[in-house]
Amino acid sequence: MPTMHAQRYVGVVGPGDATPEQRRDARTLGGLLAGRRAIVVTGGLGGIMAAASRGAVEAGGTTVGLLPGDDRNDGNPYLTVAIPTGLGEMRNALLVRSCDALVAVGGSWGTMSEIALAVRTGVPVFAVGGWKMPAGGVLDVGSPAEAVECVHALLWRKEPQ
Repeated sequence: MPTMHAQRYVGVVGPGDATPEQRRDARTLGGLLAGRRAIVVTGGLGGIMAAASRGAVEAGGTTVGLLPGDDRNDGNPYLTVAIPTGLGEMRNALLVRSCDALVAVGGSWGTMSEIALAVRTGVPVFAVGGWKMPAGGVLDVGSPAEAVECVHALLWRKEPQ
Protein backbone atom coordinates (compact mmCIF):
# COMPACT_ATOMS: atom_id res chain seq x y z
CA MET A 1 0.00 0.00 0.00
CA PRO A 2 1.52 3.38 -0.95
CA THR A 3 2.16 5.88 1.76
CA MET A 4 0.71 9.38 1.65
CA HIS A 5 4.08 10.61 0.41
CA ALA A 6 3.91 8.26 -2.58
CA GLN A 7 0.93 10.20 -3.93
CA ARG A 8 1.50 12.58 -6.80
CA TYR A 9 -0.38 15.87 -6.89
CA VAL A 10 -1.07 17.17 -10.38
CA GLY A 11 -2.66 20.56 -10.90
CA VAL A 12 -5.09 20.98 -13.77
CA VAL A 13 -5.69 24.59 -14.73
CA GLY A 14 -7.60 26.40 -17.43
CA PRO A 15 -10.43 28.82 -18.06
CA GLY A 16 -13.68 28.80 -16.13
CA ASP A 17 -15.46 29.63 -19.40
CA ALA A 18 -13.91 26.72 -21.31
CA THR A 19 -15.15 25.50 -24.66
CA PRO A 20 -16.90 22.12 -24.91
CA GLU A 21 -13.76 20.62 -26.50
CA GLN A 22 -11.57 21.95 -23.67
CA ARG A 23 -13.98 20.55 -21.08
CA ARG A 24 -13.89 17.14 -22.81
CA ASP A 25 -10.08 17.23 -22.77
CA ALA A 26 -10.03 18.21 -19.08
CA ARG A 27 -12.49 15.47 -18.14
CA THR A 28 -10.40 12.89 -20.01
CA LEU A 29 -7.24 14.25 -18.38
CA GLY A 30 -8.73 14.02 -14.89
CA GLY A 31 -9.77 10.42 -15.47
CA LEU A 32 -6.38 9.43 -16.84
CA LEU A 33 -4.57 11.09 -13.94
CA ALA A 34 -6.81 9.33 -11.42
CA GLY A 35 -6.02 6.07 -13.20
CA ARG A 36 -2.36 6.72 -12.38
CA ARG A 37 -3.22 7.37 -8.69
CA ALA A 38 -2.59 11.12 -8.99
CA ILE A 39 -4.52 13.51 -6.80
CA VAL A 40 -6.05 16.14 -9.08
CA VAL A 41 -5.73 19.68 -7.71
CA THR A 42 -7.73 22.56 -9.21
CA GLY A 43 -9.04 25.99 -8.36
CA GLY A 44 -12.30 24.26 -7.46
CA LEU A 45 -14.76 26.20 -9.60
CA GLY A 46 -16.30 25.55 -13.05
CA GLY A 47 -15.04 25.03 -16.60
CA ILE A 48 -11.73 23.17 -16.79
CA MET A 49 -11.63 22.82 -13.00
CA ALA A 50 -15.02 21.06 -12.78
CA ALA A 51 -14.39 18.93 -15.87
CA ALA A 52 -11.02 17.64 -14.61
CA SER A 53 -12.50 16.99 -11.17
CA ARG A 54 -15.45 15.15 -12.71
CA GLY A 55 -13.19 12.92 -14.78
CA ALA A 56 -11.05 12.09 -11.77
CA VAL A 57 -13.98 11.29 -9.50
CA GLU A 58 -15.67 9.18 -12.17
CA ALA A 59 -12.44 7.16 -12.38
CA GLY A 60 -12.39 6.66 -8.61
CA GLY A 61 -9.78 9.33 -7.91
CA THR A 62 -9.35 12.08 -5.36
CA THR A 63 -9.76 15.78 -6.13
CA VAL A 64 -8.77 18.87 -4.17
CA GLY A 65 -10.22 22.29 -4.93
CA LEU A 66 -8.48 25.41 -3.62
CA LEU A 67 -11.37 27.87 -3.70
CA PRO A 68 -10.89 31.62 -4.01
CA GLY A 69 -13.54 32.57 -1.45
CA ASP A 70 -14.55 31.72 2.09
CA ASP A 71 -17.37 29.26 1.36
CA ARG A 72 -16.65 25.62 0.55
CA ASN A 73 -20.16 25.36 -0.92
CA ASP A 74 -18.94 27.46 -3.88
CA GLY A 75 -16.88 24.52 -5.10
CA ASN A 76 -17.92 22.32 -7.98
CA PRO A 77 -19.80 19.10 -7.08
CA TYR A 78 -16.87 16.86 -8.07
CA LEU A 79 -14.50 17.88 -5.29
CA THR A 80 -13.43 15.27 -2.79
CA VAL A 81 -11.85 18.01 -0.67
CA ALA A 82 -12.91 21.67 -0.92
CA ILE A 83 -10.61 24.19 0.77
CA PRO A 84 -11.90 27.77 0.99
CA THR A 85 -8.73 29.89 0.98
CA GLY A 86 -10.20 33.40 1.11
CA LEU A 87 -7.27 34.39 -1.12
CA GLY A 88 -9.08 35.23 -4.36
CA GLU A 89 -6.77 34.81 -7.34
CA MET A 90 -3.78 34.71 -5.00
CA ARG A 91 -4.73 31.05 -4.50
CA ASN A 92 -2.99 30.40 -7.83
CA ALA A 93 0.36 30.43 -6.04
CA LEU A 94 -0.92 27.98 -3.42
CA LEU A 95 -2.20 25.67 -6.16
CA VAL A 96 1.10 25.72 -8.04
CA ARG A 97 3.24 25.19 -4.93
CA SER A 98 1.11 22.24 -3.80
CA CYS A 99 1.60 20.32 -7.06
CA ASP A 100 4.33 18.10 -8.44
CA ALA A 101 3.36 19.03 -12.02
CA LEU A 102 0.83 21.27 -13.74
CA VAL A 103 -1.26 20.62 -16.85
CA ALA A 104 -2.93 23.60 -18.53
CA VAL A 105 -5.92 22.96 -20.78
CA GLY A 106 -6.78 26.01 -22.86
CA GLY A 107 -5.85 29.44 -21.64
CA SER A 108 -7.02 32.52 -19.80
CA TRP A 109 -5.25 35.23 -17.82
CA GLY A 110 -5.59 33.17 -14.65
CA THR A 111 -4.13 30.18 -16.47
CA MET A 112 -1.23 32.33 -17.65
CA SER A 113 -0.49 33.39 -14.08
CA GLU A 114 -0.45 29.77 -12.92
CA ILE A 115 1.85 28.77 -15.77
CA ALA A 116 4.21 31.66 -15.00
CA LEU A 117 4.31 30.83 -11.28
CA ALA A 118 5.00 27.17 -12.06
CA VAL A 119 7.84 27.96 -14.47
CA ARG A 120 9.37 30.42 -11.99
CA THR A 121 9.26 27.87 -9.16
CA GLY A 122 10.43 24.83 -11.13
CA VAL A 123 7.11 23.00 -11.31
CA PRO A 124 6.94 21.15 -14.66
CA VAL A 125 4.19 22.45 -16.97
CA PHE A 126 2.46 20.64 -19.82
CA ALA A 127 -0.04 22.43 -22.06
CA VAL A 128 -2.93 20.97 -24.04
CA GLY A 129 -3.93 23.77 -26.41
CA GLY A 130 -4.18 27.36 -25.27
CA TRP A 131 -1.25 29.69 -24.76
CA LYS A 132 1.82 29.23 -26.92
CA MET A 133 4.85 29.78 -24.73
CA PRO A 134 8.38 30.73 -25.67
CA ALA A 135 10.93 27.95 -25.49
CA GLY A 136 11.70 26.67 -22.04
CA GLY A 137 9.49 25.81 -19.15
CA VAL A 138 6.32 24.60 -20.90
CA LEU A 139 5.95 21.49 -23.02
CA ASP A 140 3.11 21.66 -25.54
CA VAL A 141 1.45 18.27 -25.88
CA GLY A 142 -1.16 17.17 -28.38
CA SER A 143 -3.70 15.46 -26.13
CA PRO A 144 -4.69 14.68 -22.54
CA ALA A 145 -3.22 11.18 -22.94
CA GLU A 146 0.12 12.60 -24.05
CA ALA A 147 0.09 15.01 -21.10
CA VAL A 148 -0.48 12.14 -18.67
CA GLU A 149 2.28 10.08 -20.28
CA CYS A 150 4.69 13.02 -19.90
CA VAL A 151 3.67 13.61 -16.28
CA HIS A 152 3.95 9.90 -15.56
CA ALA A 153 7.40 9.65 -17.13
CA LEU A 154 8.58 12.60 -15.07
CA LEU A 155 6.98 11.86 -11.70
CA TRP A 156 6.74 8.09 -11.59
CA ARG A 157 10.09 7.18 -13.10
CA LYS A 158 11.26 6.19 -9.63
CA GLU A 159 8.67 5.21 -7.05
CA PRO A 160 9.37 6.88 -3.67
CA GLN A 161 10.38 4.62 -0.81
